[in-house]
Amino acid sequence: MIDTATLAGGCFWCTEAIFRRLKGVTTVTPGYAGGNKENPSYYDVVTGTTGHGEAIQLTFDPSIIPYEKILDIFWHTHNPTTKDGQGADVGTEYRSMILYHSEKQKNIALKSKQEIENSGTFKDPIVTEIVPYSSFYPAEEEHMNFAEKNQSSPYCTFVINPKIQKLLKEYGNDVKDEYK
Repeated sequence: MIDTATLAGGCFWCTEAIFRRLKGVTTVTPGYAGGNKENPSYYDVVTGTTGHGEAIQLTFDPSIIPYEKILDIFWHTHNPTTKDGQGADVGTEYRSMILYHSEKQKNIALKSKQEIENSGTFKDPIVTEIVPYSSFYPAEEEHMNFAEKNQSSPYCTFVINPKIQKLLKEYGNDVKDEYK
């Protein structure tokens, strides 16, 4: 049985690079979610007027990687305490969101958020939105698999690669062999 998750944790290049490396994740597509404009382009979304955030939609096998583990990795590979941004990426399109596909996902997300807040991992409050999924629009081709196609770009070197190194250090057993 394959399930779907939709998450926004800042720049979708980073989020895609993290989640495509996980065992049990079968597809990861960067795109736009959480807004009200149909079929937005990147240039629409960066205006901040569409309501969309840069997001990923992934399919996964919950018998290999449960939704709870996906959320645990989500919390630990971006900063869920900053509103409308991650590092130098600032704007509503970079906000943190969990877009749930079912009541079960909603309940797991709410519980997961409470647990991470109670853990003391972050000194500031979690601002991640937990909202119902309504639609997802895949990003343009140049945004697909960005980290793999642009490994020498400064953004990959200074932003994406440290997140990947953190993933390997903290979740190495969950990473596909070809990415170790």
